[in-house]
Amino acid sequence: MEEVLLDGSEKLRIFAGTSHFSFTESVAGHIGAKVSQAVVGRFNNGEIQVMIGDNVRGKDVFAIQTMGQPVNESIVELLVMIDAFKRSSARTITAVIPYYAYARQDHQDRDREPIAAKVVANLLMTAGADRVVTMDLHSGQIEGFFDIPVDHLLAAPLLTAHLKERLCEWCHDFVVVSPDMGGVNRARRIAERLDCPMVIIDKRRPARDVAVVANIVGNVKGKTAILVDDTVDTAGSLVEGAKALKEAGAREIYACCTHAVLSGNAVELLEQSALREIIVTDTIPLSKEKQSSKIQVVTVAPLFGEAILRIFNEQSVSKLFT
Repeated sequence: MEEVLLDGSEKLRIFAGTSHFSFTESVAGHIGAKVSQAVVGRFNNGEIQVMIGDNVRGKDVFAIQTMGQPVNESIVELLVMIDAFKRSSARTITAVIPYYAYARQDHQDRDREPIAAKVVANLLMTAGADRVVTMDLHSGQIEGFFDIPVDHLLAAPLLTAHLKERLCEWCHDFVVVSPDMGGVNRARRIAERLDCPMVIIDKRRPARDVAVVANIVGNVKGKTAILVDDTVDTAGSLVEGAKALKEAGAREIYACCTHAVLSGNAVELLEQSALREIIVTDTIPLSKEKQSSKIQVVTVAPLFGEAILRIFNEQSVSKLFT
């Protein structure tokens, strides 16, 4: 991969929202930049207050804000920040969103349902974003919801490297498992990098946030199974999938997920499950109550840093994955 340098850094500005400040610091540190000054807080009535401390006139601004809990506050905070940059005459505004919320509402499952992922895209564009950088969207079609460039980063190379380093020395006979039909492409990327077969779980959802395994397509008997998904939220899919894989004869079961939402009692369910370990990234901060000896975190901050450098220097972002 060609070397990318931070040239003309006086034109680059990196700002942090409040949702994951340590991640922004890691991204900036990786590329030798600093986090620009801004006050992002709340008025007494709960409204969001943004005051930009550094001059952004004619600058390329990168606003880093993941859409973690509280989700709606994180989104509005980012929108208000973008508006502040726009009104301060920034040359370009890039919204860097490690985790894009509402991504699972990308189509209508039932009559009279919203497509909320499109609503969020509209809000970002209306606020004044010129570009979006995000990671492992629930479905690729969300990129088409935007009329501005979207750089869709993939965690697969980093997750695969971690799996190889952590497991391949003492584990054999891997099989990568997609927890449903919608995640086949995501699982295939990991399977190809590990050079191993892929299995698909035929899953049904009789109700919202309820997953039932109907069938396992493929052989897992005696193998080390790796469940691959973009998001672990309630953990129902992973827990039920791991149980079904164990009953089908899998020797050991791991999970590999990009976004660790971990809502409700998800951590407790994972600790009690047949999963030996769950590997996630740091696109969402893990609070103390969401930490577990079963959960291992891989940082993707360097990848976001490299992407920011390439966008700033007008170089190819796709080369990060080739």
